[in-house]
Amino acid sequence: MEILGATLRVCVDDLETAIPFYERLAGGRAQRFERGGVQVAAIGCFLLMSGPPAELEVLRKVAATIAVTDVDETHKVLTELGAHIVAGPIASPAGRNLIALHPDGSIYEYVDRHA
Repeated sequence: MEILGATLRVCVDDLETAIPFYERLAGGRAQRFERGGVQVAAIGCFLLMSGPPAELEVLRKVAATIAVTDVDETHKVLTELGAHIVAGPIASPAGRNLIALHPDGSIYEYVDRHA
């Protein structure tokens, strides 16, 4: 399993207001998509999310999104290390992903880029 980088997850009230700030900060354009009623904008190392409070409450529990080379291999390694796989692996707009609860109680999303 190889970790390629991490994305910071930011829940915002108004995505349209937040995007220009983060585009300027990260020096790039937002890639937008929707998932489960939540509007998402990926900008550099930031993943902005806006949507219904109940959905955002769940998303706030995920500390970060970690890019890996292979979600299936990551699933195997995490399981061997005692992590609990909460969801996935499944296809997403960003690539295949899974959500894992680490033994210390931290929750992370792992995603590969093999969409």
